[in-house]
Amino acid sequence: MIKVSLISLGCAKNLVDSEIMVGHLHQAGMQVIADAEKADVVIVNTCSFIDSSKEESIGHILEVHENRGLRKRRKGQKLIVAGCMSQRFSKDLPGSIPEVDAFIGLDQITKVAPIIEQIYAKERGAREAPASFVTPRSTYIPDYDTPRFRLTPAHFAYVKIAEGCNHPCTFCIIPQIRGRHRSRTVASVVAEARQLVSEGVRELNLISQDTTFFGMDTWDERPNPRTPVDSSRGTALTSLLRELNAIEGDFWIRILYTHPAHWSDELIATIAECPKVARYVDMPLQHISDRMLTLMQRETSGAYIRDLVGRIRAGIPGIALRTTFIVGFPGETEADVDELCEFIRETRFERLGVFRYSQEEGTRAGKMADQVPAKEKERRWHRVMALQKEIAASVSLRSVGKSVRVLVDEVGVARGEADAPDIDGRVYVPRDIPVGSFATVMIQGHQDYDLLALPAGERPVEFKVAKQAQ
Repeated sequence: MIKVSLISLGCAKNLVDSEIMVGHLHQAGMQVIADAEKADVVIVNTCSFIDSSKEESIGHILEVHENRGLRKRRKGQKLIVAGCMSQRFSKDLPGSIPEVDAFIGLDQITKVAPIIEQIYAKERGAREAPASFVTPRSTYIPDYDTPRFRLTPAHFAYVKIAEGCNHPCTFCIIPQIRGRHRSRTVASVVAEARQLVSEGVRELNLISQDTTFFGMDTWDERPNPRTPVDSSRGTALTSLLRELNAIEGDFWIRILYTHPAHWSDELIATIAECPKVARYVDMPLQHISDRMLTLMQRETSGAYIRDLVGRIRAGIPGIALRTTFIVGFPGETEADVDELCEFIRETRFERLGVFRYSQEEGTRAGKMADQVPAKEKERRWHRVMALQKEIAASVSLRSVGKSVRVLVDEVGVARGEADAPDIDGRVYVPRDIPVGSFATVMIQGHQDYDLLALPAGERPVEFKVAKQAQ
């Protein structure tokens, strides 16, 4: 039996791809193990969103090859590189990382087992380049019955409702890597969700490159193009949320990766009317300056964003807003940063992260003039994060003395509705609350981005600063 070890890097969308690969490996009768040193095959599922993620991916590849520097990996062990980096640099990687046996792209995740068998059947010659199975344009999308082995804890899961992206953001390489937006059907997502809930999942995290665009790629498939678009046809996020909310059971539905351009009053009303949808919105805004939004081609304006935030807060009582911004984009001035800070100060986002702009090869922004020096990006990043840390403390203080419903992730550590997995803060709770269960706790205090719901004198089991900067 072939033993395979898989290292998954990057975002939750990449994690689902890893879960699908593991599911197919199991289906093919291969054994998946955690220890890479004992595996016959090691797969590194890479990220390549920005330079730092690409460097991390290459570091893991070389670490596997060098076996953490102790010795070269044992003779006969195969190394496969999968995921976004393989897809993005499909023409360059085979010649630049000869230590790898094969590269597979995003559309080969369901073909990983036969590819492994093919690699074993053909031994590479001394000067032979690694095999590349990457196809130029990604078109794959999973279905409800796609074999999958979840790598998350038993009580929460990621549900990929769409793949790809149609947005023209000048800083982003994702559309070139993952292709055009393509949605699953509502029936497919609901079937998967119903199965997950029956298995004990208590939190469904809906993910895609742009969750709010779900179904919109099918709206133009009309017999008569002049027929008005009608979101009530069923293939839309609002329809999906209502059907998920109707599934029996006690669970949260969390919406991640929404684009501000596609929000509507109908979506706001739907969230407000669906009690199982967490009062949490993940909506990357990237900036507030009209000049920056235009250069980024975000399809929004500062006035639109301010109005949308106001409508969301008014329409969904108790909502927690999470967003991200980019500082150091080409041409950004101190006045732009001033406007951003003032907007953050006025809006008081419950959750906020900041990215330093990364000049990416293949993007339009990467070729723009007026690139901001790294030192200046760092200074602006610290300025915005210092402001948000003050706001986060006041947001946390609002919870002290109140009862909060939480989902327990591990012994003594939980999350509230306002906290997505591996992104936001934590709620430290008594150790006797079962993992994977909901509980209502009284918040006694806070520290940094975390809340404390512990009896007097009891210390948290661990204390990690939340990943607000990601």
